[in-house]
Amino acid sequence: MPIRLARFEMPKAVIPVEADPSQNYGKYVAEPFEAGYGRTIGNSLRRVLLSSIEGAAISSVKIEGAMHEFCSLPGVVEDVTDIVLNLKKVLLKMYSREPRRLRLRKKGPGEVTAGDIEGDAMVEVLNKDHHIATLDTDGKLEMDIEVCIGRGYRPADWNKKPDQEIGVIPVDCLFSPVRRVKFAVESCRVGRRTDYDRLVLEVWSDGRVTPDDALTMSAAILRHHLDVFVHYDKDLIEFEASEKQIDAQREELRRKLAVSVNEIELSVRAANCLNNANITTVGELAQKSEVDMLKYRNFGKKSLNEIKLKLQELGLSLGMTFDPEVMPTPAQRAAAAERARIELKAEKSKK
Repeated sequence: MPIRLARFEMPKAVIPVEADPSQNYGKYVAEPFEAGYGRTIGNSLRRVLLSSIEGAAISSVKIEGAMHEFCSLPGVVEDVTDIVLNLKKVLLKMYSREPRRLRLRKKGPGEVTAGDIEGDAMVEVLNKDHHIATLDTDGKLEMDIEVCIGRGYRPADWNKKPDQEIGVIPVDCLFSPVRRVKFAVESCRVGRRTDYDRLVLEVWSDGRVTPDDALTMSAAILRHHLDVFVHYDKDLIEFEASEKQIDAQREELRRKLAVSVNEIELSVRAANCLNNANITTVGELAQKSEVDMLKYRNFGKKSLNEIKLKLQELGLSLGMTFDPEVMPTPAQRAAAAERARIELKAEKSKK
C-alpha cells in the first residue's frame, strides 16, 4: 500500500535577492517552510557548502635548484618556504578531472605573479596578480606545478607519491571554493498563520565556483545522500559517470555548441546583432561574457536577457569555457555562417 502523507507547505522556488559577482557573493531566500524545517535545511546546506564542494588546487611543485622547501635560491628574495606558501593561494579553475602539469619560467629583475604560469587549455588562473616571488637582476625562477581536483582539505603528506622525483615538494591543498556561509531563519505568513519559516542564505566564494553553482551542487549532494533512505533496498547512487555516459554527454554538448544562432529562435534584432558580430554558433556565443556582448553595436540589456534565457533553455550560459575537442569544427562554423547568410537574405527579400 502506498504511503500517504499530509500536505507540507514548501517553497515553490529559491529567489536570488542580492548578488555581487565582483565579490563572488550571493543571497537567497526560500519560503515558506514548515516550522523547524528552515533551520534543518539551512544548517544542512551550510555544512555541505563548506565541506563538500569540489575545487582545484596545487598539490606539488618542483623548483629548479631546490632540493627541499627549507632552502633559498640565488637571485630570489623569498626562500622556498615562502614561495610554496604563496603558491597555495593561487586560485585555479580546472576543466579536467585528471591531474594537470603547469610550468612557470621567469627571469629577473621583477616580480613573479600567478599570471606568469604558462597557460593550459584545461586550467585557468583566476588571480593573475597574486604575488609568488621577487627576482633580482640575475635571478630566475623555473618550476613545474601539478594541479588536481578534490574537496575539503588534504595535508601535504597525502600528496607524496612512492615513486616521486627527487626535489618534488608536496603541498597541502585547500580545495573548497566556498569561503563563508551564513543562514538565518525568519517568521513568515501563510494565510492567517505566522509560524512558518523563511530561510535566508548567504554564500561567499573565492571565484573558483560561483555562489549559484555552489548552492546547486550542495543541494544535489544532499539529495543523492537521501535517495538511499527513500529506496533503501535499491542501489541508486552513482556519482561518477561511466565512460559510455561521458562520451554521450560530450557528443550532446558538441551537438548543442554546433547549432547556428539563427536556429534558437531569437528576435530579429538580437539575431542581426550576432550576425554583425560574426557570432555564428551557440558555442561561440556561450564563450562570450555579458561585458563582451554589451560592447557590440545596437546590443542592449533586452537582447542580452533574451540570449541568456535561450542559452539557459539549452543548459548553457554566457562566459563558459569548453574543451577544444567539443567546440564546432571550422566546417561546422562555415555551415552555420552560410545558413545565417541565407536566412538573412530571405528576411531582407520579405521586406
